[in-house]
Amino acid sequence: MLRIAICDDIYEARLQLRSLLERILERRGIQSSFVEFSAGERLLKFLQNHMGEVDLLFLDMKMMGMDGMETAERIRAYDENIGIVFVTSFADRVFDGYAVGALGYLMKPAAQAKLESVIDRVLTGICQRENETFFCRLGEVTYRIPYARILWFASERRTVTCVTKEREFTFYDKLDNVARQTGGQFVRIHQRYLVNARWVDSITAAEVHIGEHCLPISRSMKESALMALTNAALL
Repeated sequence: MLRIAICDDIYEARLQLRSLLERILERRGIQSSFVEFSAGERLLKFLQNHMGEVDLLFLDMKMMGMDGMETAERIRAYDENIGIVFVTSFADRVFDGYAVGALGYLMKPAAQAKLESVIDRVLTGICQRENETFFCRLGEVTYRIPYARILWFASERRTVTCVTKEREFTFYDKLDNVARQTGGQFVRIHQRYLVNARWVDSITAAEVHIGEHCLPISRSMKESALMALTNAALL
């Protein structure tokens, strides 16, 4: 499933781009879902509340209110993985996209060959990130959360909560299963806690400190946890 967002203050432009994308993806047998926005402010609000739900963003460079470049800069402050493609009627700011890691520019109206190239690059990037991403399902939505953004996992009865700096994701699973999926970067310090070693600031006799948070180390896991955290920090 390729999840795509289109942000353009002109309805006809959004419709034309979506129609072309749907034809391309249908011909390739790729399932897709779309969300559309008429302003950068609305897009930002959605993305901040739905981290990991969009793979590819087509962003109009010139919009009423917040323009495309400012919108992209704000997105990059909390999401490094979403693919951004600028759509514009003007070629004078083509090189500005390098500052926000844009995949490229499309001149309006978008040409099919250019869109095909963008889709190829996005799919390649998603495949490369598969081994660096945690997947969890909340209701009807599957989230892709980069390991690098995860602080820790906490279990409570039959649920697990994935904690990131931006938000928390709670889903049904066992922490043992999560530990097997995530690998050596994540260390079990307690029956209820699995921490990302790269975010650990300090360790005491009874606690692990991640920012302002303190998580307990159980007595039974203390020795193995300390060794694992030390080894993970050297990777």
